Amino acid sequence: MVVTIKNSHVVKPAKPTRTGRVSLSEWDQIGTITHVPTIYFYKKPSQTQSNAIINNLKDSLSHALVPFYLLAGRLHWIGRGRLELECNAMGATLIEAESESKLEDFGDFLPSPEYQNLIPNVDYALPLHELPLLLVQLTVFQCGGISLGLTISHAVVDGKSALQFMSEWARISRGEPSGMLPFLDRKIMRAGDPPSAPPQFDHAEFGLPPLLLGRLNSTEERKKKTTIAIYETLTGHVWRSVCKARRHKPEQPTALAVCVDSRRRVQPPLPDGYFGNASLDVIAVSHAGELLSKPLGYAASKIREAIETVTDEYVRSATDFLKNQPDLTRFPRHSRAKRCRRALLWEP
Repeated sequence: MVVTIKNSHVVKPAKPTRTGRVSLSEWDQIGTITHVPTIYFYKKPSQTQSNAIINNLKDSLSHALVPFYLLAGRLHWIGRGRLELECNAMGATLIEAESESKLEDFGDFLPSPEYQNLIPNVDYALPLHELPLLLVQLTVFQCGGISLGLTISHAVVDGKSALQFMSEWARISRGEPSGMLPFLDRKIMRAGDPPSAPPQFDHAEFGLPPLLLGRLNSTEERKKKTTIAIYETLTGHVWRSVCKARRHKPEQPTALAVCVDSRRRVQPPLPDGYFGNASLDVIAVSHAGELLSKPLGYAASKIREAIETVTDEYVRSATDFLKNQPDLTRFPRHSRAKRCRRALLWEP
């Protein structure tokens, strides 16, 4: 699929917004700190020209960046593997593109490397403080259909926050009133605060490798896709199947990382619209022999046990554990030892 870039715009907030440095929480800084892509596809808009669409996107994005002004800022390294966000209204990037392909060419929209052409390219050769946190690409297809590909810095938002931004941007583009304004004060997650106490738990999740299903040392294994499941039973089945497919010996230790949203698990719960990273990994651990010899319910129960460890006390302890670290560069965004197999599950 050939995609031609026609134009690129810097979109800044429509009104003056807060300026200055903002501390990030530990949860903003230990996961993926690069950009995470998403693509939305739309059928041909009725009686709407592409220039009208791009003008609407520019105007509505400019207004969306007023309440979501963090996305118009830039990141800075501050030492010890830590980051701060500078609110400076430098803006987001909006790209116009076109393709001779048609939406029907995508079939069932199965994953394909060609989709990379529909997502803005982030030039990580640039200094960090020059990289936009949000880049958007509007691609118009020959059939009149369009795609909206965006990539957003994971150091600023998690999946739930990204969806909140997209929902509010869509409301603004349709001329509708706001649904939920973002809660931007990360002090509620102790951002920038010193450690208050030693951790209460061992937090083995920070000592396990960041390997995903389908990622081993060989080139061919690295090309395989990560399996992400929502339901515990399905995830347990995947966990068992991987052990079986790889012919693990019964004594082979195996671990599965469960990504848990802490918004409603801390006390008091985080305010509605909390805009930032609020998820953490916990680890379900077993041996391959146990997973394969026992009923599927055993694997699911190990996953449920891991999820239930995420209490207010656990989140506070994990935060203290990270705050007591002299350097965060040893955590998931960077390489660690390669001993266990790891999968992902999102649990609210």
